[in-house]
Amino acid sequence: MAGPPKLNQTMWSRTIGLTLFVGCAIGLAACGGSPSAPSPTTTAVAGTPTTPIEVPVNQSPVTPTTPTAPIVPSGTWVNVISDTGWCGAPAMPLLSRLLTALGGEIFLAGDLAYPNGTLAEFQRCFDPDFGRFRSRFWAAPGNHDYGTSDADGYFTYFADRAGPARRGYYSVRSSSWHVLMLNSQLPTARYTPQHEWARAELAANPTRCTMAVMHYPFDSSGPNGPNPQLRDLWELMVAQGVDVVVAGHDHLYERHAPQDASGRSDPARGIRLFIAGTGGAPLYNRARTAANSEVLLSSHGLLRLKLEPALYEWEFQDVNGAVLDRGLNICH
Repeated sequence: MAGPPKLNQTMWSRTIGLTLFVGCAIGLAACGGSPSAPSPTTTAVAGTPTTPIEVPVNQSPVTPTTPTAPIVPSGTWVNVISDTGWCGAPAMPLLSRLLTALGGEIFLAGDLAYPNGTLAEFQRCFDPDFGRFRSRFWAAPGNHDYGTSDADGYFTYFADRAGPARRGYYSVRSSSWHVLMLNSQLPTARYTPQHEWARAELAANPTRCTMAVMHYPFDSSGPNGPNPQLRDLWELMVAQGVDVVVAGHDHLYERHAPQDASGRSDPARGIRLFIAGTGGAPLYNRARTAANSEVLLSSHGLLRLKLEPALYEWEFQDVNGAVLDRGLNICH
């Protein structure tokens, strides 16, 4: 009798690694554990695709004699882009085509119509490629969106998809995750209205996994980082167990290792920062090396996040759908 099909060693290692890693995540979720999150250290030169990051495991598993299917919990893939709405940018129709094929909610991290965020610019430069996704997107504002008084063009265009009362910060639920949409153009220091709102929102909605989306990054290897005015907000989010923050502003993709409010590496409780300012505006290159930077790519594309009950996966895809960076981590 013919035996089970033979798989090569690489495929067995990846399958069993994912089985063990996700099984641990499920166990921790059920038991309320607080794991030390693995921190991949792969780096990439700007503009050069990095080797895909494999599932982080501490030991190479022994190849079994009988194949077993990996245990993979169901999750929801979402997409994050920013710094788009640049009229005539060739990347935007390609991104629109990619978003159509991929599906999933779309989180917009600011600077969505250049150069001044007028209603006419939203209608001319953003809407033709992305207006069709209105039922799928949630927006956070950027500095260019405030090129008009009180970001009037931005709030008029996005309406309820930019949150209530034209304040630019609000929360949504995506899968089992709590997602804060924040306004980095307004003060975020301790005791400001946005800081106090975030404190109350996080306290009232305890979840295993939490993400925040805003325009300014806490740190960056591009020309627009760091942003120390966000330290009080970052400190609050670390204390409340936020897992992931996605930002834009610098026109590049960068992944940072989890860090605390002082910029120190903190695999156990720190927040992982992604920068996805890759939506079509002219790209930036590295200007410095941020302390916790792991990967930097100067490439148009989008960040994909799979929001699981106890962990998250990430993929950065270029405009042609090629995966240039990937990995996963357990939530706090």
